[in-house]
Amino acid sequence: MKKTFTILLSSFALFSFAQTQIANSDFEAWDNSGSASEEPTSWNSNKTGTGLASSGPQTCYKETSGPHAGTACVRVETKYYIIAVVNGNVTSGVVNAPNSNKPEGYLSATGANKLTFTGRPDSLVGYYKYTQATSGTGASAEVGKVLAILHSGDYYDPATPVASNHTDLSANKIGDALFLTPASNTTTWTRFSVPFNYVNSNIPAFIMMNITSSNNQTTVAPGLTGSGSKLWVDDIQAIYNPAVSIKENEFTKNVKVYYHQKTIYVDFLNKDNDQSTLEIYNATGQLVSTQAISNNTVNTFDTSTLSAGVYIYKVLGKSQGKFGKLFID
Repeated sequence: MKKTFTILLSSFALFSFAQTQIANSDFEAWDNSGSASEEPTSWNSNKTGTGLASSGPQTCYKETSGPHAGTACVRVETKYYIIAVVNGNVTSGVVNAPNSNKPEGYLSATGANKLTFTGRPDSLVGYYKYTQATSGTGASAEVGKVLAILHSGDYYDPATPVASNHTDLSANKIGDALFLTPASNTTTWTRFSVPFNYVNSNIPAFIMMNITSSNNQTTVAPGLTGSGSKLWVDDIQAIYNPAVSIKENEFTKNVKVYYHQKTIYVDFLNKDNDQSTLEIYNATGQLVSTQAISNNTVNTFDTSTLSAGVYIYKVLGKSQGKFGKLFID
């Protein structure tokens, strides 16, 4: 059998590798432009939703008049339709309206309708404009929302089921970033920046983007004759803080990690650190192994139970870490 000896990629190389961006987040590419079902490529509106969602009015538009940059941005608009308000929305998932009871509506990132994303950014930035509804109960409290949810596997938003409308997959959440507009009109392009808040140290496999002109899911504004809330969004970007790689380099000066014949070696011979751990993630971002690392020795970890393929490792200290990619045969 052929022997392999693999040196793991440098932490700087992985840091660059992991800087994933959100597909078509400048909203330049569109499908079905000019029709009632126009949507940004890689994104969906209610017109391609399930249940009653697709029978509602158009709420997502390609805006070519005065985008922040380029030739287009996205505009979502809340509208009254027959007996209910349809919140303006565009998402990387799917809009689901099982019935006319608004609290049971939800967005889903399941099956093929998931947007691949493998980074752990520090913040989410972008540009927006906003116009509130002019009539209807609660119109003065209306705010728009841009929400990014990092996850593994499938995910739903809101995560908590209502009347058994979906399963609870909240355990798949890794982190999120939430921006809410002020409850007032913003008539010029304005930059927003919000941090990602992480609930665990897992590496994401997907990102779920949800943009709506009405953060209140059960809003009853606008009235029959009122114009709805409108939210324009452009040039969304995930930001990675370079300071992470600097801390990483300081931590890894005397830490060596390598793989040979079904074994991962972590050389801590010259380290006297607070308790450190080795975490191994598969290509989908799932944590498959966690092991404690002992100081002043060469630690060995058996990988014979892992399938052949590409894995990500993280050596984590108290406040610093080493990151890399390895190939298990």
